[in-house]
Amino acid sequence: MHKVAVITGTNSNLGLNIAFRLIEKVNPVCRLTIIVTSRTLPRARDVIKSIESFVKKTNRPGIVDYDYLLVDFTNMVSILNAYFDLQKQYKQIHYFFVNAAQGVYDGIDWIGATKQVCTNIIDAVTYPDYRLQKVGIKSKDDMGLVFQANVFGPYYLIQKILPLLSAGKANVVWISSLMSDPKYLSLTDIQMLKSDTTYEGSKRLVDLLHLASYKEMKSHGIHQYVVQPGIFISNSFSVYLNFFTYYGMLLLFYVARFIGSNWHNIDGYRAANAPVYVATMANPNFENQDVKYGSATYRDGMEYIKTQPIDGTGATDVYNYMSTLKKEWDAKLSNQITNSRQPI
Repeated sequence: MHKVAVITGTNSNLGLNIAFRLIEKVNPVCRLTIIVTSRTLPRARDVIKSIESFVKKTNRPGIVDYDYLLVDFTNMVSILNAYFDLQKQYKQIHYFFVNAAQGVYDGIDWIGATKQVCTNIIDAVTYPDYRLQKVGIKSKDDMGLVFQANVFGPYYLIQKILPLLSAGKANVVWISSLMSDPKYLSLTDIQMLKSDTTYEGSKRLVDLLHLASYKEMKSHGIHQYVVQPGIFISNSFSVYLNFFTYYGMLLLFYVARFIGSNWHNIDGYRAANAPVYVATMANPNFENQDVKYGSATYRDGMEYIKTQPIDGTGATDVYNYMSTLKKEWDAKLSNQITNSRQPI
């Protein structure tokens, strides 16, 4: 047996741990190819070295192969090139994890953060409203940058490689967030160019796109799920924290878990539980696909899976918008072919 897995955002804490857990959960005698994604080759090499080190510690009998995919989801030509690379190299893909978490942060409202912590510790470190985000940031393709990076770019690549996913009867896993509340997205501003909550809005789009498309994906033999990793240490926001605020945040995470929060997984390994669960353990004949699977943790640190309902208001509107935009980009990219393959 040979299984092929594409994990986007592999250079993040969550993405790397998805790779680790997938290696542990897939049949140990099965040959497994992990395809890491990165914008740069040096970073792809670093990630592969980390995964290689992990595999050596597991004493896994089955072979683990490593490959890379150079792709920038804020660049449509790069996405098209990734499609051509996958098409050339593989006949089947069995797992596809959409772990896109682009943000356009602009710092922290420290006064607001202090007030929220003093008012409700759990809410302050679960649903923070003090992260400042830039408004109106566009990609070079003249789309909302976070919209393209977190939603449309991955969606476009998935649509292009449908034959590969269908051949592998793949499990496609979209990574959403606890912060995907409907209040963060306006259906009159789907690219979120007027929004100051673009990250949260993009995760709301992920929820709606999943609800609108999982049945169609099933007709191709593909099982699609949406998950959220809970709260964990992420590198994407650490630039705004110093030594004291970083460890202060970490302490608050443990306090929140101790006093009753089941979403504070804290470490990336626990956060990767739900994505790998639905990809490897969920039975598509019994597991619901119209709910969100979450990585949860008991007070003592023991992990488990918890599902959440998804408000589907606007799902059809989002799906129609994405489908129309895909056709537009199909036409724009009809004569674009490049080659990014380099030796590892």
